[in-house]
Amino acid sequence: MNLLKALATISSLTLLSRILAFVRDVLMARIFGAGMAMDAFLVAFKLPNLLRRMFAEGAFSQAFVPIFGEYKHRKGEEETKLLVDHVTTMLAIILFIVTLIGIIAAPILVMISAPGFVKDPQKFDLTVQLLRITSPYIFFISLVAVAASILNTYNKFWVPAFAPILLNICFIVGALWLAPYFDPPILALAWAVFVAGFVQLAFQVPFLKKIGMLPSIRFSLKDAGMWRVIKQMGPAMFGVSIAQISLIINTIFASFLVAGSVSWLYFADRLMEFPSGLLGAALGTILLPSLSKHHADNSPLEYSKLLDWGLRLVFMLTLPAALALGMIAVPLLATFFQHGAFAADDVLKTSYALVGYSVGLIGIIAVKVLAPGFYARQDIRTPVKIGLATLFATQMMNLLFVFGMQLHHAGLALSIGLGACFNSAVLFYFLRKRGIYQPEPGWGIFFLKLCVALLALGLTLWFGMGSQQHWLTTHGWTRIIHLSWLVMAGVVVYFAVLFALGFRMKDFAKRGAN
Repeated sequence: MNLLKALATISSLTLLSRILAFVRDVLMARIFGAGMAMDAFLVAFKLPNLLRRMFAEGAFSQAFVPIFGEYKHRKGEEETKLLVDHVTTMLAIILFIVTLIGIIAAPILVMISAPGFVKDPQKFDLTVQLLRITSPYIFFISLVAVAASILNTYNKFWVPAFAPILLNICFIVGALWLAPYFDPPILALAWAVFVAGFVQLAFQVPFLKKIGMLPSIRFSLKDAGMWRVIKQMGPAMFGVSIAQISLIINTIFASFLVAGSVSWLYFADRLMEFPSGLLGAALGTILLPSLSKHHADNSPLEYSKLLDWGLRLVFMLTLPAALALGMIAVPLLATFFQHGAFAADDVLKTSYALVGYSVGLIGIIAVKVLAPGFYARQDIRTPVKIGLATLFATQMMNLLFVFGMQLHHAGLALSIGLGACFNSAVLFYFLRKRGIYQPEPGWGIFFLKLCVALLALGLTLWFGMGSQQHWLTTHGWTRIIHLSWLVMAGVVVYFAVLFALGFRMKDFAKRGAN
């Protein structure tokens, strides 16, 4: 399997998903603005997303994929299928109980996650109503993550990568056509979330059946492999919870700030997640199965080389994205979101958060490469301990930036970014200290060439974007055309300089596990 080809496939589908996500967010900004209703929905949607990551996409994949890969490569298909059945059945039971708790305890959950909403009964009640509708999403989307883990291990990367496209389609249909039929209209988005979870799960079923890994309901407490997964899930859930707790604390901080703060952070996060999803999530997805195989085959040299390959791609593709997000934050936000209820002031406030996020983008994406370096070795405790230190550091920065330096919501974004840099730096330190990763030769000249290309990119964007006022006062195709040629010019200049300095795509070709 060509990892670069797999990365391109996942990134292409992620790009399509992100484009639809931008269409979705533009519609949401235009129709609902950045006021009370949108704040309520974002909090209601964030809670099931938190639980999804805790119970499946984060903790489950980290615990399951290395063990599942071991079964696939060392044991027969019958034992592997039995592991899938027992693990999925147990997880489904747990998810069903958690979903019921989410519906019944919705007022308490909102009170904990957004205590600032309590002083506004209308906002609080709306958030509770929305949360009860979105809570079943955790059940469906967590099983989607189970299916994705299985399909990715079988190198069917495109299927899980396509699933988020269906979520965005459901959002677009809900916002554009169904909202007028609901009172209040924001309820349409909550029901879109509910439907999207079911649709994404149904989409992956035929592909699981084709490879003979469609889970059956088989309950057993005697499966040793299942208990290994559950044992690993304990620290994995704790580790994922640390990152999500940090986001929840940020939401708590934002709920006490001026109205719109939650929404400004959300829309900035949407742009920041564009490169994070295109590269970070894609790299993490393809690296974990291959690293797990190298570990099972006792190939430490290939293991280290694969990590090195991933890190070089991270620096080559993330640094220009971070520079661009910081420099042209206002042009991007004005073009995509300054329509209808989303005003020029919202663009400026959101741009402050986007600049804060961009500072830490390299750390956010590097973690996606460095953490699997531990997960593939079935070592989840080390990233968890580092995550605890990151949580403490992030919240100390929150106190400093939000209250000490009065950076308000932008301080929350900056603390997340810098916290990710701290996390990735410590992960890197321990990978090196334990001899798991040994950098390949040539990093010095590699960085030097990147700096030259980044300088060229920065100058192109600086002279090409013009003033902020221009972007806030122009409309329609004027913005779109200007932004399009500005982005294209930046891309062409950056990669042309790299090409002139000797970079070739074939040099980054890499074979992975089959």
